[in-house]
Amino acid sequence: MEFSIKSGNPEKLRKDCIVLGVFESRKLSAAAALVDQAANGHISTVLRTGDIDGKPGSSLLLHHVPGIAATRVLLVGLGKERDLNERAYRQAARASIRALAGLNAAEVVTYLAEVAVQQHDLAWRVAQLVEVAQDSTYRFDKFKTKAGDSKKGIAKLQVQVTERADVAAAEAGLKQGLALASGVSFAKDLGNLAPNYCTPTYLAEQALALVKSHGLTVEVLEQAELEKLGMGSFLAVSKGSVQPPKLIVLQHKKGKKSQKPVVLVGKGITFDTGGISLKPGADMDEMKYDMCGAASVLGTFKTIAELGLPLNVVGIIPTCENMPDGNATRPGDVLTSMSGQTIEVLNTDAEGRLILCDALTYAERFEPQAVVDIATLTGACVIALGHHASGLFSNQDNLAQELLQAGNASQDRAWHMPLWDDYQSQLDSNFADMGNIGGRAGGSITAACFLSRFTKKYDWAHLDVAGTAWKSGKDKGATGRPVPLLTEFLKQRAAKSGK
Repeated sequence: MEFSIKSGNPEKLRKDCIVLGVFESRKLSAAAALVDQAANGHISTVLRTGDIDGKPGSSLLLHHVPGIAATRVLLVGLGKERDLNERAYRQAARASIRALAGLNAAEVVTYLAEVAVQQHDLAWRVAQLVEVAQDSTYRFDKFKTKAGDSKKGIAKLQVQVTERADVAAAEAGLKQGLALASGVSFAKDLGNLAPNYCTPTYLAEQALALVKSHGLTVEVLEQAELEKLGMGSFLAVSKGSVQPPKLIVLQHKKGKKSQKPVVLVGKGITFDTGGISLKPGADMDEMKYDMCGAASVLGTFKTIAELGLPLNVVGIIPTCENMPDGNATRPGDVLTSMSGQTIEVLNTDAEGRLILCDALTYAERFEPQAVVDIATLTGACVIALGHHASGLFSNQDNLAQELLQAGNASQDRAWHMPLWDDYQSQLDSNFADMGNIGGRAGGSITAACFLSRFTKKYDWAHLDVAGTAWKSGKDKGATGRPVPLLTEFLKQRAAKSGK
């Protein structure tokens, strides 16, 4: 989809469709009022029939509105004008794109960016509109021999603003929205790839490709280097697979040389059978999504590179497969992590924390201002929070608040979970410093407690995205979360560092 920004009157636009907002109680937005005036009250007449009530997400398509140059007019509900917030605005934007998806409306003009949203400016409204449009039209058909009907749907979306003076702000929003959409789509593509394509080597190749296209610095550590570093926990997970493990280290160096970096650590299990503690066969295909933490780091780096974000950021991705064979790690094995702490493996399906703990120890060398790890870590987090919010754990409340605020601002929300010492005893082991599981009770919390033992030297937060990184059922597919949250968090950090 191509995007552009222009100003002008809606009634004179010769396009396939113009999109106008309608509030509850049949109140027209400013652009809709102009169209209604040019159409001699035709829009008001339609509203009186009750075919659209203005509720968020509702829509009504009109053809050949008198006095209007456009072939169609799409009315979209915005809800109550005083209560128009982020969620309602995004609902309206998504409804407008979906309503036109099956039509031959290639060139569309939208006036939704003109409406006021609580506590947000024009640039934010344009960015959200672009991001939602790209998300709504995303398709993954790499492996389909017959592509869908490419003639249907929107090819060009023109975002209209009221005044010429608003064009610059709208253009800034367009840049933000396109960069975020690019990163989210990249993360989705990686997550949706079949596991025989998206291997640890493939992820490393994708990271290396970002060097050429986006000017990042990337280093890929191979097995021999991981052995020298003493990453016994990480390497134990990869033992059952023929695919070699990789530790991918990305750097975005746009801040001052003296500025300590923010480090993002992404879990990259490209397929998780559970190892010797084999998972049930039902829905095991979805374990290709166990690398969505890694995908979100790569997607975020693509976004911040396109934005030229003035911040130093490091990405660390431990990636391997968790497979069962004669060499695979067994329940009862004792591992020595890079930190020197020993771990009794009680369940080989609790492998994400085993690769993350060594990556978190590796992060110390960057002397970070903060570290955030992202992982599809526990089914227990899905039970606790469902599929709406990611689980957030942290050893520093101010960092947790930053991430919560970033999630609210980006509509990619998280919920702050406890990380109390009370839970640590569940990890006690008779044969090592700790076990890798703490029982069924509080499973997402004890997983975070395990990771916390490797993060004593810096401010750290953990995002458990097991419930938010992908969807199941008829809408099965990666969501690209939490790229929006991470991007907003880094933008806030960059703004603070610039003051």
